[in-house]
This record gives sequence, structure tokens and C-alpha cells, in this order.
Amino acid sequence: MSRLIVVACLLALASPAFAAPAPLLAGDGIATTSTSAGQVQGFVDDGITTFRGIPYASAERFEPAHEVAPWPGKRLSLNYGNICPQPVSANYNELQTFVSDTSYWPQSDKCLNLNVWTPALDGKKRPVMVWLHGGGYFAGSSHENAVYDGHNLSESGDVVVISVNHRLNIMGFLDLSAYGEAYKGSANLGISDLVQALRWVRANAAAFGGDPDNVTIFGQSGGGGKVQALMTTPYARGLFQKAIIESGASGPGVAPREGDQTIARRVAQMVFAKAGLKEGDIAGLKALPYEALNAAGDKALREVSAELEPGRAGLLGFPLVNWGPIVDHDFLPENPFAKGAPAASKGIPLIVGSTLNEFQLIGAPDWKTWDKARAEAEAAKRFGPNAAAVKAAFAKAYPGMPLAETLTVDLMFRSGALRVANAKAAAGDKVWNYLFAWKSPILDGAWAAGHSMEIAFVFNNVAAGRQSTGGGSDVARLSAEMSKAWVNFARTGNPNGPGVTAWEDFTARQPATMLFGIPSGIKIGHDADLLSLSMPHNP
Repeated sequence: MSRLIVVACLLALASPAFAAPAPLLAGDGIATTSTSAGQVQGFVDDGITTFRGIPYASAERFEPAHEVAPWPGKRLSLNYGNICPQPVSANYNELQTFVSDTSYWPQSDKCLNLNVWTPALDGKKRPVMVWLHGGGYFAGSSHENAVYDGHNLSESGDVVVISVNHRLNIMGFLDLSAYGEAYKGSANLGISDLVQALRWVRANAAAFGGDPDNVTIFGQSGGGGKVQALMTTPYARGLFQKAIIESGASGPGVAPREGDQTIARRVAQMVFAKAGLKEGDIAGLKALPYEALNAAGDKALREVSAELEPGRAGLLGFPLVNWGPIVDHDFLPENPFAKGAPAASKGIPLIVGSTLNEFQLIGAPDWKTWDKARAEAEAAKRFGPNAAAVKAAFAKAYPGMPLAETLTVDLMFRSGALRVANAKAAAGDKVWNYLFAWKSPILDGAWAAGHSMEIAFVFNNVAAGRQSTGGGSDVARLSAEMSKAWVNFARTGNPNGPGVTAWEDFTARQPATMLFGIPSGIKIGHDADLLSLSMPHNP
């Protein structure tokens, strides 16, 4: 009997269900191509040619990036590059850390590098999809999470996927423009780095089997904000043709208000003081270890925040004033989408959306234990005199959802996504809106359809993201649908196609939202009453 079992196991392993991936190939003469700076050598992983850590530019601290110097011979591009220096907190919520499954990598000022996944180095003109990571404007990296890996998206979509590292926090957004012409653009270096990366893509996409005239930028959270900034700066015009904003529809991070350059310069003035340096001593700032520079920056942000609005905290406990791009009337001529669609975004089709729960579950993790009286009390506390009307609007928008659960539904990011969608529609551009509504069962639904939950689906990486999704056949089907929609959009400017639920574009008359779930479906203005009632009172 035991011999029969062994034979059966061997037959099973030989069956298609147990087919092993193709061998990984790495070595001389494998996965080699030429870039504008020289040859690079990657590797082939299960049929996808992969390059990691290719430098796209170089820069001195607080100075603009420029083209990277050519290198002799072949440059190995087998390992991920350094990421921008950033603080690593020891106080992360354990549930959130488990769901996000974040990894941390070596940090360095020399962090302007990117990664490429392509089906082949064959001269074919495939759509190029450039991923901009989240983490606000102060943290994160192109490869901090396994679901950012572009292998599956490249393979299933026949596209070239590129992810980018760039300068963040005080390294990319300290406004030193008051201290010399060389630092004129220092307040927006983190975004101008991305412009430099897109210039690299335009110059080199063809060498990786991509079409330099068919580039889509897509990003989530802070990455979505970066997409907005790139849609606003005239310096990026013509470097991409389509854009996707995932849970990132908001204004610039440092000071989304009038007079933000004055505020940013006040932050810089305070940084010198907190670092124990004479004002204007940029050489002194350049010489500081990152830890000392970051500490001075953090103190400066908190003190300037207190000067502006004493006692008021920013989003999720961060300082009210934080690192991010500012309106300087040159590189960034206006606040993205604050007063309509930016002029530089004209003609660029857009997908913009958010998730059903975003960050709401952080504030109400025990909602399942609330009785009716507690739910009513929480609604009254949150929505004040509008509580009864908001309750009715929730019931209309999400029929059958218990009141306690409705209080976990995000309104802020949803409102921002609709604001951007309306602005693009008013400008006469094609725009599609979505709401990711599938709720993960992991950890008793602790994150549900929370912030960043859709990324694994977009990248067709739900297996790598099992700690957030749980996996399973329904998850796989939804992942196939979402990744196809993103690829279709990258290829044609329209997300529709086989395997995707018919998705109407968003217009003022027909504000259509695709609710991605099991099943997915279109809703027309389903939460318009809810948003009009709740947002003025929503903290």
C-alpha cells in the first residue's frame, strides 16, 4: 500500500496542477539590455525579465537631480537599490503591521533608482505602467511590500511595470529657496525626482519592450498624491498619457492652504535652529547624519504647526504641517484639483477611487460589539445635529448595513475622489470612478476594505498578499478583474474589456461608480445625499 501512495504522489506532482515554475535564469549573457547610461544585466524569473535598482538619476543632498553618469561595461541590476532615509517607528499597530506585511531596506541619500519587469526584451511596444508607492510624502519605498512586485501584472497583462524610489520627507521637501538660486526648487525635489524618472522611462522604455508614448502613472495613498502633483506640474507634460489615483485624492502635504510657501520657509528657518546651526548654513545641514536632520525637521514641523493652530492635530496624529510638495508658482503652479482640473492634466484620462473603509476602522475597532444605543450615540457624536438625516442617508446608500458598521465607512477619501472626478469631467476629459468594497475577513475583519487593500488585487498579487486578503477563489476572480481593468486602461485609455464588469465613465449627469466586490457593479450617485449631509460635520 505504501508503494501505491508514493506512486500516486509522484503522479500528482507531475500533473499540471503541480507544475513547477520555469527555472530562474541569471548569468552572463542573460537579461542584458542597453540604457542611456550603459548596459544593465538582470535575470529571468519564471519567464519575466527583471531588473532591480537601476539608477535613473543622481543628486547631492537638497539639490536637483540630473542624469546619471554613464558607467563602463555591464551594470548588475539583480538587487533592489537603497531607499530614501526615513524614520522607522517601533510603535506600529500590530494588526496593521500584520496586514500590510511591510519590509524595511537599506537607506541612503543615493536612492534614485527603479525596478523593471517585462515579458521580453524584444522591441515590442507594450504599455508601460509606472508605480508610485505610498507612505505619504515621508516614508515607504518601491519594494517595501511583496504586493508591489510587478511580475504577475507584467505577465498577465503583457505590460512593462516600473516602480520608483525617490527622495522623501526632509530629504525631498525642505524649502531652502530663500538661501540661494541653487536651492530654488528644493521644496519639490521629491516630485521633480519623479519627473526625472519619467524622463528616463521615455528615453529607455523601448529597450525593455515598452512603448515610450504609452505610459500610465499609478499610485496609492501618498503615491496617488504624487500622481496628482505630476498631473499639475508642466514639467511632466508629455511624459505620461494616462493616470490612476488610488486613495490619494488630496492636496499637497506641507500646507494645503494659501501662503504655503511662506509656511514652508518658516519650517526651514526652524530646522536650522533645531539643528543648532546658523540660519542659512546649508553646508551644515548637508553634513548632518540623517537621524539628527530628521529630529530637527520633526521638531520644526510640530512647532510651526503649533504656531499656526495651537492644539490642533493633523490627520492620524501627524503634525498639521508635514512634508510634501508646495505651490511655488513654477514647478507646481497650483494646488492639485483645488479649483478644478489642473491645466497640465488636460487630455489625460483618469481612474480615481478609494476603498470603502480606508482608515475608519482604526477609530472604531470594536464596532461589532456596539448595541443600538451605542451606535446611535456614536452617530450623534460624529454628525451632530445632522445625525438623523445622515443615518437615513447611510441606509439609502448602503441598504441593510447596520448603523454601527456604517460608521466605519470612509467619507473623506471618497469625497476627495469624487471632487477630482467631477473636476476632470467638467474639463471634458474621460474619467472613471471606483469604490473598492470587498471586505477582507482577516483578523475578524479588522481592516475590511481598508486603506491599501486594493493594491494586491491591482497587481494580481493576492497570493503574496494573503495576510491582507486571506486568498481563495473569490479573491482570485476579483483580482483578475481589477488587474485586467487597470491593464485595459493602460493599453487603450478605457478600463472596459473581456473579464471586466461593464464600467461606465463618470460624468456630471451620470456620476457612475464601480463598486469592486463579489460581484462588482455600477452605482449612480448612490452616496450623493450622504456626502452632502455628512462632510461639513465629519472630523
